[in-house]
Amino acid sequence: MNRATLLDPGRFLARKSFIELNARERSQSLLDDGTYRELLGPFDRLESPWLPMQGVVPQADDGLIVALGKIGGKDSVILAVEGQFQGGSAGEVSGAKMTAALDLAHEDARNGRPIQVVLLLETGGVRLQEANLGLEAIAEINSSLVTLRRHAAIVCVIAGMVGCFGGMSITASLCSYLIMTREARLGLNGPEVIEEMSGIDEFDAGDRQLIWSVTGGEQRHATGFADYLVEDDVEAIKQCIIEAFHRGVPSRNRSEQVEGYLRDLAAIDVSHQLESSEVRKLWSKRENR
Repeated sequence: MNRATLLDPGRFLARKSFIELNARERSQSLLDDGTYRELLGPFDRLESPWLPMQGVVPQADDGLIVALGKIGGKDSVILAVEGQFQGGSAGEVSGAKMTAALDLAHEDARNGRPIQVVLLLETGGVRLQEANLGLEAIAEINSSLVTLRRHAAIVCVIAGMVGCFGGMSITASLCSYLIMTREARLGLNGPEVIEEMSGIDEFDAGDRQLIWSVTGGEQRHATGFADYLVEDDVEAIKQCIIEAFHRGVPSRNRSEQVEGYLRDLAAIDVSHQLESSEVRKLWSKRENR
């Protein structure tokens, strides 16, 4: 939320929180009125066959919404992960749904019928109950995404409160444009995982200020890893998505700048834990090169 919103009570009261919506509601809110159509929804009963075997109640859409419609009057597909189901984790069925949608979008783009693709990610990564099947699902998603982004822009939104971690953080980073709120988080490993593996001295998972200063949306935007920082408002997020698509396919994606990132990482002094301001200064120098 920007300062102008805080100083304008009318605007503050008029805003509609995106974070408070579930995945289906988020998809409906972003698509133009009257255009929403869901594919492979709950009535199709595409559930994970593995969860019941482990005493876990499955969800009829396996936690992934595939919605067709229009954004800004243009054909669009939204792939929205439901963060309230198994922490938004990726399994065999949800992964197959996302991969199939990306492949169909690629086919449309190659045939001269481009479609806008939006990913709404609230996920901890691989679904632990499905182990290797979840890993394979994310690998297939990322492969299809890289193939599609050569022909059409892909916009990812991370709003909160789950954030985006694990293998799905790689998915987010492979997208053409990334939109985050201040409440959102993005990282390969979650705070609890880092603390468990490296100790509390390395990363205190109970220090919320530390967590957001490292993986929060404001920090990711300031260091150039997110393209847009937006307030928690449905209309503001939709306008960011429309603006991102107007930019078209990037000439060079962040994930294609490996050599530069490795060179800059190697130059960082890791003898002490960097403050967020130091990190911003380091990466802002990179942006200015």
